[in-house]
Amino acid sequence: MRNGPGITVVKLGGSYAGSTELKGWLEALAECAGHAVLVPGGGPFADAVRAAQQSMGFDDRAAHHMALVAMEQYGCALASLGRGLVRAASAAAIRRALAARRVPVWSPTRMALKAADVPCSWDATADSLAAWLAGRIGARQVLLIKRHKPAGTSISAPDLVAQGLVDPLFPRFLDLSGATASLAGPADHVLAVAAIRNGSPCGTRIQGADISSR
Repeated sequence: MRNGPGITVVKLGGSYAGSTELKGWLEALAECAGHAVLVPGGGPFADAVRAAQQSMGFDDRAAHHMALVAMEQYGCALASLGRGLVRAASAAAIRRALAARRVPVWSPTRMALKAADVPCSWDATADSLAAWLAGRIGARQVLLIKRHKPAGTSISAPDLVAQGLVDPLFPRFLDLSGATASLAGPADHVLAVAAIRNGSPCGTRIQGADISSR
């Protein structure tokens, strides 16, 4: 599916669950209807999966499935809180929501479990899945909304991994996606509206890892 240059995949970190900035970001995303696809993090729901795996000892395949469901739980909550947000579990559903000037909130379980290139590992979290989805739907850019934004105007994806701000596989998935990427912090929601609607970066630009050289 190719939605054109105006589509941004926006990953909203699970750390925003219950935060004072969540309302501002949801209102900003509502203003980007037709231009943004929202990928929810796992938040407290994924934390519960991690804790349960540690205590129960189930394997990573089960944990992967449960973590995807955790993203859907957070997404369900976000869709109920935000104006114009609607859950979407397939590329076709995302396309319909965008055409209807809504903000699709991706429910990833169906698509990700079928994808042979998405590993059953905690090394690929919602950050990597956002980049993967961007490649699947032909989105122009990925915007990661984090609680912490690095200083400076740009940073490499591997440096974000080193700082613990993204998962280890994010650089690879970003490069494979063909999308540009940036990282926004809690106070960037006002600037994000114009950036997403214009298809321009918001916040700190993320430089890819150039997998062709590896």
